[in-house]
Amino acid sequence: MRRSHWPLVLVALIVGIVILAAIGNWLPGPRARLSTAPPGSNATDSAAPRSAVGLPDPRRTPGSINPKVTQDNIADTICKRGWTATIRPPAAYTNALKVVQIREYGYPDHALADYEEDHLVPLELGGAPRDPANLWPEPRTIALPDGTSVAASAKDGLENHLNDQVCNRSTPLANAQRLIAGDWIAAWLDAGRP
Repeated sequence: MRRSHWPLVLVALIVGIVILAAIGNWLPGPRARLSTAPPGSNATDSAAPRSAVGLPDPRRTPGSINPKVTQDNIADTICKRGWTATIRPPAAYTNALKVVQIREYGYPDHALADYEEDHLVPLELGGAPRDPANLWPEPRTIALPDGTSVAASAKDGLENHLNDQVCNRSTPLANAQRLIAGDWIAAWLDAGRP
């Protein structure tokens, strides 16, 4: 008796479609370039000059924002408890990107545990979730030029502080985005190390 290969072909076709759909969901979606220039300036660069220690290379990671988050809808997006979990990319995506970016950045230490694949403009400030221009392998600990040790969790504290300010409307969303994308360490120091 001769067997038909159609069931196998059909299964392979369905698996291929599922894989392509998954890959499509991992690709960066719509995004807007982020300018860290002060409002009203004529600067066209995507990022302001940054100090080298603990900050991403502005050519590789200039930051980008999610166009679905605006000042007008913050109550339904970044200020809504649990909203960022609905857009956070899966660990499989960020871990794969971390491996590639550690090499691209030329870090001598390739131990994945020593880096956090972090959003330059955080999700809670309307950062683009899957855009590689908004993600970088942030060292878990850095030493500032004065010898101060700063953990990646310091940026998390600044993110929460700025989200609070945006949500209580004391700081416009665009200003918070520019502040954290320009030089988060300087912003963290200026804010009193929240």
